[in-house]
Amino acid sequence: MDAFSLTPEEWTAINLSLRVATVATLASLPLGILTALLLARGRFPGKSLVDALVHLPLVLPPVVTGYVLLVLFGRRGPIGAWLEATFGIVLAFRWTGAALACAVMGFPLMVRAVRLSIEAIDARLGEAAGTLGASPAWVFLTVTLPLALPGIIAGAVLCFAKALGEFGATITFVSNIPGETQTLPSAIYNATQVPGGDAIALRLSVVAVIIALAALVASEWLARRSGNRHGAPA
Repeated sequence: MDAFSLTPEEWTAINLSLRVATVATLASLPLGILTALLLARGRFPGKSLVDALVHLPLVLPPVVTGYVLLVLFGRRGPIGAWLEATFGIVLAFRWTGAALACAVMGFPLMVRAVRLSIEAIDARLGEAAGTLGASPAWVFLTVTLPLALPGIIAGAVLCFAKALGEFGATITFVSNIPGETQTLPSAIYNATQVPGGDAIALRLSVVAVIIALAALVASEWLARRSGNRHGAPA
């Protein structure tokens, strides 16, 4: 049993990973929904370029994304220096910076899932509501958003799972500081680099699998329940 007992340091890494993944998902969800709506229904010049920029983190090496974040949001970066001078917010080498890196890496997955869900909605439903006097914002809130809820749930879970497993961008942007920025993947990597760390790496890997599996099962249950509520086939 001792081999499967987690140490306080390991619990800290697990709790930090859950906090970072949750904050990353919740912070990126509103922008992800709006971006998905824009790409699904919008007609404007440069749409292909915006689509490519949104999905760029999927194809870039994660360390490149992390380096770009460090250049922009570091204490000497243009955005990072402004945030610190104006609001006293420092992201580099802080857990909040890890949340930002995870949000950036998970954002394309969220947008893609939500966009596909919105595109599957019959546009005539919104047009019918518009003819009855509903404003575009009201149509979005009362028609599009409820019907797209299964895709929104799926996108949020994909973002959460990606944030939970994010390593390259996070370690490049905020380093690997125990108790501050050392998330579950970083702790597993650390364990594989020291003699006798195999048992630690195994324990943490099992925990990561359990959390990810639980998130996927919960997502499927919520999506089915939401689909049944709106008359979609289970």
